[in-house]
Amino acid sequence: MPERTLLIIKPDAVSRNAIGDILKRVEDKGFKIQQMRMTRFTREEATRFYAVHEGQPFFDGLIDFMSSGPVVPAALERDDAVSILREIIGVTDSAKAAEGTIRREFGTTVQRNAVHASDSPETAEDEIAFFFGDST
Repeated sequence: MPERTLLIIKPDAVSRNAIGDILKRVEDKGFKIQQMRMTRFTREEATRFYAVHEGQPFFDGLIDFMSSGPVVPAALERDDAVSILREIIGVTDSAKAAEGTIRREFGTTVQRNAVHASDSPETAEDEIAFFFGDST
């Protein structure tokens, strides 16, 4: 049964015109884009979205970065969407991500790593609702 997940193309990748290249890689892996838009986090929205990281040393920098420019959230669907998307984006640190992963190819640092992806089906449901509401 198809599963849904959220991908966010972050401000660093948007500013480098990598949206199309990233989406092509995702679609080439069998993902269907269900919903997508370009938006910009306010500081308050970024703080709410990343609340799970509040209190971490990197939190303020993350909020500054994610509200620094446009982002492209996309609700994606395919079998095993969460685990497969996380596999193709690579680990958080772009320098340590495997060759051929999105973060290795488009990211530059731990924070400027091109994309965000949901880490579980439950998180995906909440994150998709954050951007697109509860309807599919």
